[in-house]
Amino acid sequence: MAWFKRDNPPIGKGANPRVKVPEGLWTKCVSCGETILTKDIENNLNVCPKCNHHYRISARKRLELLLDAGSFTEFDAGMVSVDCLNFKDTKSYQSRIDAALAKGGSKDAIICGSGQVEGTPVEISVFDFSFMGGSMGSVVGEKITRSIERALDKRTPVIIVSASGGARMQESILSLMQMAKTSAALAKLAEAGLPFVSILTDPTTGGVTASFAMLGDVNMSEPKALIGFAGPRVIEQTIRQKLPEGFQRAEYLLEHGMVDVIVERSKMKAQLSSILKMLYRN
Repeated sequence: MAWFKRDNPPIGKGANPRVKVPEGLWTKCVSCGETILTKDIENNLNVCPKCNHHYRISARKRLELLLDAGSFTEFDAGMVSVDCLNFKDTKSYQSRIDAALAKGGSKDAIICGSGQVEGTPVEISVFDFSFMGGSMGSVVGEKITRSIERALDKRTPVIIVSASGGARMQESILSLMQMAKTSAALAKLAEAGLPFVSILTDPTTGGVTASFAMLGDVNMSEPKALIGFAGPRVIEQTIRQKLPEGFQRAEYLLEHGMVDVIVERSKMKAQLSSILKMLYRN
């Protein structure tokens, strides 16, 4: 047994017999509870391979999945929010903007530009939920409106991918005004006979839902996305009633006619291309 003792020395005082596992190697699915290799989820477009739970993804990744390679041109990338109301709660609005900018991602909660979906030219706006919860302020509303106006000039379809907590409270009425502003721009798009496809992802709530997000000629959604105005807990506390199972999830909205189709992430580009080809002629 000398070889065993030599290759496997006894565990002494203070020794740690546990093997160290690299941090982030495994992910416990928030939906099914299964522990899965993080790499397997990432390779599956950030969708759980066990239960099909769709994790949130970045705006840049969304653009990569929906648009033809090399076709995207970004517009208005340098637009940055300002604290014009000198808003303060526990922190100043400006400090929150600075903290979001320090992450090094988007300059605000949306990325807008031109691209192609399987050869069809589009103007596309994609929310970045990592920037202040995808909240809609003046910059977001202006960038969306400019995107719609470019579509009118070029006579191309509009796509908006929503992932938002709603209107940005730090901008007060200036934020709420963006609901009317974007909706009016979409009315002009409809008058011109150009299609608007709204893609709803988790979560799409508040003033975003109450304006452009639900105005699509076709409203598409990812599975089980939370879609609503006020959150379920707020509604339950207000009306003092238990809400139906699955309330405000995409499947519930599909049953009640507010969503037209639910599409898995892996099939979204193909389904979007098919819809655009039906609605749009160059």
